Amino acid sequence: MIRIVRLGSARARGEGLRLGTVRRPPRGVKKSDYARRNFYDLWLPELAPSMKLVGKADDWQRFAKAYRKEMKAPAAQRLLELLARLSQHADFSVGCYCEDEARCHRSILRRLLAEHGARLPG
Repeated sequence: MIRIVRLGSARARGEGLRLGTVRRPPRGVKKSDYARRNFYDLWLPELAPSMKLVGKADDWQRFAKAYRKEMKAPAAQRLLELLARLSQHADFSVGCYCEDEARCHRSILRRLLAEHGARLPG
């Protein structure tokens, strides 16, 4: 099962491996402390919005449409399919730093994973 989380938040029981779908690592944190401080165990920037797109996040509808377009690239499609299939056999989480999931790419990522058949809570 895949949980969608805010990086840096306390881990849920049974959450499993945490994947950071962010463009940049956390500022001011040593690489060796990323997991200990609940950011992520593995970094997966390929599922983060491009830097060009991050600058357009103030127009949410345009951002969402452009992020979905980026995620149609073959490499992104393969990753989404891989995570969806892995979710049938393992528990892990994906996340971003944003406080409000409704205005964060992870809300769109949740839907993309569901469209690929991922096992998600609820």
